[in-house]
Amino acid sequence: MANPLLSGIRVLDLTRLLPGPFCSFYLAQLGAEVIKLEEPQGGDYARMLAPELFTLVNRGKQSVTLDLRQAQAVELLKKMVLETDVLIESFRPGVMDKLGCGYQILKQINPRLVYAALTGYGQTGPYKDRAGHDMNYCAYAGVLDQTGAADGAPVLSNFQSADLAGGALTCALGILAAVIGARASGQGTLVDVGMLDGTLALQALSLATIRTLGESKARGSDVLSGGLPNYSIYACADGKHVALAALEPKFFFNFCQAVERPDLVAMPLAPGAGGAALREALADLFKTRSRDEWELLLAERDCCVSGIYNPQEALANPQVRARGLIRVEDGKPLSDLPIRFSDTAVAAAGACPALGADTAGVLARLAGIDDIQLAALAASGAI
Repeated sequence: MANPLLSGIRVLDLTRLLPGPFCSFYLAQLGAEVIKLEEPQGGDYARMLAPELFTLVNRGKQSVTLDLRQAQAVELLKKMVLETDVLIESFRPGVMDKLGCGYQILKQINPRLVYAALTGYGQTGPYKDRAGHDMNYCAYAGVLDQTGAADGAPVLSNFQSADLAGGALTCALGILAAVIGARASGQGTLVDVGMLDGTLALQALSLATIRTLGESKARGSDVLSGGLPNYSIYACADGKHVALAALEPKFFFNFCQAVERPDLVAMPLAPGAGGAALREALADLFKTRSRDEWELLLAERDCCVSGIYNPQEALANPQVRARGLIRVEDGKPLSDLPIRFSDTAVAAAGACPALGADTAGVLARLAGIDDIQLAALAASGAI
């Protein structure tokens, strides 16, 4: 197996719950050594609140316990930073400064350190000290306004787009860019990622609409949000649904040929009331077969129709299986890095660490702590 792409990169991860750990999980999957720093009493809250989620996003990491409220633990962190490339934290702005280990202090110890601060609203602005969760960031970014039926209230998705895409993946991108820069210049940087910022940046379609019309459009009225009858969701005979995404004329023509309805091609294809007749005709048509029957009929007809699966069904999708996106361990599904490289094989993530399982080994290796010192630190509660 080829060497992992981030081999030799060491990451100290002080984050908790979902966004930060998901970010560092990707770095670990790419070959970085990720050391998860947790409080001695209980560790990451997700260990108790959502143990299966914790397992999914913390595999392949090491766990070290440090109580950064104690000066001894802060000194240990500073020693570890000397041998570290990246530090990730998700405290509110200013917390690390109060603990005596903020960016301005740590960069004096290690000028090449990439310090990533992943927060809800970033390090500046009137909201920077506010608490928040995925739903809050989606609300402020205009995402919730665009979800749900056209004539109903906003609907909260079961997919954490702000936490994962706006936060974790945006942060990982910033870290990788900063690491490349630090390798070239010898100088690290503060990577300031706000989940509201990252989520708003994903609103490309809405921003394009505002640029074009001077204002956003209501949900369900935009071309790519269900406004067009040939780009919409339809119920089937069995109560399940299909996604018809025949946006380009050639795909819609292929669809009409496949279902033996050439008359549909001539019907007005427009958003809103202009396409009402076609939408009604398509709704009646899709109710004549089950979801799986439609998939079987249209799978090879190049017309962009797919059944809408629940998450459990998605795991069994033959395309998902063929790509090796999900594997089963102890009877439970695990996801690995969803990226393939032509000349580099990426190993599956290792085991999820028990709380503090690597404290002794990591502190001996990075901070020069011997067994006697380790026992004293443990007795004081610093580790």
